[in-house]
Amino acid sequence: MSTLKEGDNVPEFEAKDQDGNTIKLSDYKGKKLVVFFYPKASTPGCTAEACNLRDNYKTLQNAGYAILGVSADSQKKQTNFFPL
Repeated sequence: MSTLKEGDNVPEFEAKDQDGNTIKLSDYKGKKLVVFFYPKASTPGCTAEACNLRDNYKTLQNAGYAILGVSADSQKKQTNFFPL
C-alpha cells in the first residue's frame, strides 16, 4: 500500500479491534471518521496523541465523528492502552 496523503481516500480494510471484533472501513460508510496511527502503545508520544483525542472525544462525538486508533500492537496491549 502506498502512503496516504491528506485528502486521499482510505482503501477498504478489515481488522480486529482490541476486543477481537472484526471491523471494516465500510462499517463507517457515510460517517465522519478520525483514524490515527501510532507505532507502539504506552509510549509518551502515542499516549499524548491518544489522550488529546480522549480529552476532545465529546466534542468530536457531538460533531458526528467516530475514532479508530491503529497500531501493530497485540490486542492485549491495545486493550490495556486505549484511554477512551
